[in-house]
Amino acid sequence: MTAARGSVRSELRIGRPADDLWAIVGDPGRLAEWFPGVASCTVDGDERVVTTDAGLSMPEQLLTVDRLQRRFQYRITAPLFREHLSTVDVHDLGDGTSLVVYSVDAEPSVMALVLGGAAAAALERLRAMTEEPGR
Repeated sequence: MTAARGSVRSELRIGRPADDLWAIVGDPGRLAEWFPGVASCTVDGDERVVTTDAGLSMPEQLLTVDRLQRRFQYRITAPLFREHLSTVDVHDLGDGTSLVVYSVDAEPSVMALVLGGAAAAALERLRAMTEEPGR
């Protein structure tokens, strides 16, 4: 029996210009600032290693860092996954606010649910840290 593929999409309107949010989201080395459960990460070329608060290392391949489209895509290459692709898009809504969309596709599907929940929490943290007065 093969594991099913799953997809989860979270989106959140944030009261900051898209370029401000992209400066955080589009920098692969800043993940620990806004993604809950991430203690640190290191970037070497198109590879990133994320270390969780529990000490688990998750190797990733950076696929797309497109500043014009404000799109960031990566693939977790850890053996927990048969397949994985996450995409973060920052959309300018033209009124000083942005829509940030975080999509997770994974096999097995349970990993999409786990990462999708974490991604939704990450968007909430991103909003909290960027909408603070004086930021």
